[in-house]
Amino acid sequence: MFTIGEFAALGRVSVRMLRHYDAIGLLRPAVVDPRTGYRHYRADQLGRLNRVIALKDLGLTLDQVRTILDDRLDVAELRGMLRLRRAQLAAQVAADTARLAGIEARLRMLDAEGRMTTEDVVLKEIPAVRIAELTAVAASYGPPDISPVIQPLYPELFRRLEAARVRPSGPTIAWYEPEGEGEGEGEAVVVHAGVTVGVDPPVAADLAVVDLPALPAAATLVHHGPMDEVEASMRVLARWIEENGWRAEGYAREVYLDYCPDAPEKGVTELQIPVSRR
Repeated sequence: MFTIGEFAALGRVSVRMLRHYDAIGLLRPAVVDPRTGYRHYRADQLGRLNRVIALKDLGLTLDQVRTILDDRLDVAELRGMLRLRRAQLAAQVAADTARLAGIEARLRMLDAEGRMTTEDVVLKEIPAVRIAELTAVAASYGPPDISPVIQPLYPELFRRLEAARVRPSGPTIAWYEPEGEGEGEGEAVVVHAGVTVGVDPPVAADLAVVDLPALPAAATLVHHGPMDEVEASMRVLARWIEENGWRAEGYAREVYLDYCPDAPEKGVTELQIPVSRR
């Protein structure tokens, strides 16, 4: 048998914790010397101690732990509970990591907004352009909904272009339109992932070739960096539109002048918002 100090070291807990477990009846010593009061433990008691620690890590109270152990929870059940808790914690870590990344992105956007002014906005006419495209629906126009929808479209688009033996003749372009006729916040949008081509439609049954209409007037701004930090650039465009007496007409087109899927921070994108006079 082991003294309480030895058993604590083997179980990687404190002596104080073992005394507390004894006091509440959660883990009694195997033997208590009646003369000295010293506690002694057996090696097979490490199994119960490990279960106590595992169940505590699940977030259970010590009273709940005692109830479960007294009902003789077997190894398979404990393994299942731990796996479930592991999945819950992993999901929580992923969510917290995403929130942290969002905060970092917001901080970078604030820095970028301070560097951009409405003087960087250019009003111009956008000519019609022919594009090959694939489409999908996103739950909303927000970057968290747009990004996972649009990103897989481009590899598939280029795969189909290669199969159809069509070479792009210009930059990739993304444009958006409401899925329905509503104007509610968070409404779904149709995502168009396209690339400029110089061929006549149709190329193939699984590849749409369309003419993206001209924009008589568009407020444009070149955005540097990843698209999940585009809000700062959009705010600059909005301020220019408001200050100069224009009205925004629909979603911005995104023309990827320098598309870097492996290094989005190096991306260069021209934002084009259709406008009309108020």
